[in-house]
Amino acid sequence: MSNIYLRRAKQDDLPKVIEIIEGAKKTLRDRGVDQWQRGYPNEAILKQDLEEGINYVLLLDGEVVGTAALQQGYDKNYQEITNGKWDGESDVTYSIIHRIAVEPGHQGQHLSAALIQQLMTMSYSLGYEDVRIDTHPENLVMQHVIKANGFVEKGIITMDEDKGDRKAYQILLN
Repeated sequence: MSNIYLRRAKQDDLPKVIEIIEGAKKTLRDRGVDQWQRGYPNEAILKQDLEEGINYVLLLDGEVVGTAALQQGYDKNYQEITNGKWDGESDVTYSIIHRIAVEPGHQGQHLSAALIQQLMTMSYSLGYEDVRIDTHPENLVMQHVIKANGFVEKGIITMDEDKGDRKAYQILLN
């Protein structure tokens, strides 16, 4: 059985994180999904995630194979939601999973699901019972992974960085 775990990214993980994100951009492009095709997320954002201590990496048998940011507290993009509503109070703090990606050579091994599960555990251990995530309306693979992990679609949010609509999901942990 493989050894899979999550840890906070270290400075020397940044090149691998960038490589994984670039691979995910290519995978999305090859699937015809117009997500992450206009420069976002770029190296500066990924470096900022690392400096803020919100970037996590997924390790498989000691090798970094996945990455995500776990934002904590609040995200202004999540305050206005259309075609639905959040459960609970939307102005309270919550955690948000952003910029999730798995190395292309390891896709199809359910590692995105493992990464989301680990981030939910991390959220709960940090005191967040409300966890949110979003994805592009065309990203059917990520929508499946998100829903398979217990998240419920809540509506549409608009991202500041590209003014694009995203399907927004939420899970309440208890």
